[in-house]
Amino acid sequence: MTKTIRALNPARHGLGLIWALLIVMLAVSAGAEEKRVPRSVAEIKLSFAPIVKKVAPAVVNIYTKRIVQTRPISPFFNDPYFRRFFGRNFRGLPRKRVLGSLGSGVIVRADGVIITNAHVIKGAQQITVVTADRWEYEAKVLLRDPRTDLAVLRIKAKSRLPVLILGDADELEVGDLVLAVGNPFGVGQTVTSGIVSAVSRTSVGITDYRSFIQTDAAINPGNSGGALVSLDGKLVGINTAIYSKSGGSVGIGFAIPSSMVKSVLRSALTGKALMRPWIGAQGQDVTPDIALSLGLEKVGGIIMSDIDVGGPADKAGLKNGDVVTAINGRALINGQSLRFRLALLRIGGKASLTVYRAGKKRQVEVTLIAPPEVPLRNVTTLSGTSPFAGATVANLSPLLAYELGAGAPNKGVIILKVELGSPAHRLRMAPGDLVIHVNGHDIKRVAGLRSLTDRRSNRWLVRLRRRGQVLTLRLGG
Repeated sequence: MTKTIRALNPARHGLGLIWALLIVMLAVSAGAEEKRVPRSVAEIKLSFAPIVKKVAPAVVNIYTKRIVQTRPISPFFNDPYFRRFFGRNFRGLPRKRVLGSLGSGVIVRADGVIITNAHVIKGAQQITVVTADRWEYEAKVLLRDPRTDLAVLRIKAKSRLPVLILGDADELEVGDLVLAVGNPFGVGQTVTSGIVSAVSRTSVGITDYRSFIQTDAAINPGNSGGALVSLDGKLVGINTAIYSKSGGSVGIGFAIPSSMVKSVLRSALTGKALMRPWIGAQGQDVTPDIALSLGLEKVGGIIMSDIDVGGPADKAGLKNGDVVTAINGRALINGQSLRFRLALLRIGGKASLTVYRAGKKRQVEVTLIAPPEVPLRNVTTLSGTSPFAGATVANLSPLLAYELGAGAPNKGVIILKVELGSPAHRLRMAPGDLVIHVNGHDIKRVAGLRSLTDRRSNRWLVRLRRRGQVLTLRLGG
């Protein structure tokens, strides 16, 4: 059955002609406010120029140099007979080459403290900073943190420098206008504009602590370490990477949020070693199926499945099966977002976790401590006739897992190194492998593994865990 919607007739319904005209005028006026042409010369001249004038002096260019030694094309070129005939300057001999790279940086303190990307200065033996007014300075590295891809430099300037004030990246919303300032392709300082395409991108595997701002502002090689700026002229991110098949911008760029910049900067200025808090709890991401089975309103958070006995989470009353959905009021998408949020906090402080347990919401306060070295690592190189001969192993602890980086397990016995040509190498054991089972015995400590490998045996059954997969080695039947 088709229904016809008719317009209201004012005269028939007693509204009168005047009311009808008013309604039409209001409708036209509302439409005009949504879309209209500029009403003045001033509106036509609206520009980002005032913001650029404010922030551009605080964005610098960074040039690095490092010397590498090239290898000869063939080892025969180093033979004395070859050098006798071709001379010592023959190109087959090792030669030194100077490699350079470029990037950008942001002045965050008037006394010459600069933030950039860690990959911009990787391996650099000389770092030169060029300010917007073309002064050149040699830079000293205060801190380089590959896990966040951030680095802090210092230069000795002749006078106080212009700075960019750090804003709050958590206030950004999708659709907000932003500016990217840097030195793409070495052409000189360049400004591009765009919007925030996404926030809290945790699926981009660039760093250990992932929660990137995504933007369509053009970011190209050389922009790394440059500024992502909000329209109030504050630094909300450090441009760090792009998604591109050609190497040029395709409108998908990523910036490290200013919240992480503040954390790294704090460590660099205090001179303390960069260490992230540990709460002694791990879990898996909440999937749609898990959310449905638990009666959660939203898909997101982490369901706890591995809580260390005696750890901060255990002492705070967190239990396996609890779903953690926020930390200090900030929503958690998955385990990566929890890692990121914890990395922003200080050791010795406390964090408030929003937890769902049995359908009820509650707050759990957890004390933040440094990752402990329990048990002691007991680094041991195994020998003898076992399959592990030539492997260097250690007891895993929260501290060692932290040192090894993202993805490392925090319990058991891990292989740290494998000697070239050893039995362990021939069996393709590799650093990072977790030893979980040997000849019917679960492996929990180095002492237990060494006791088994010291025994002579004609048969070996070994199970290793590598990147989430279990590998089985059978020797002698």
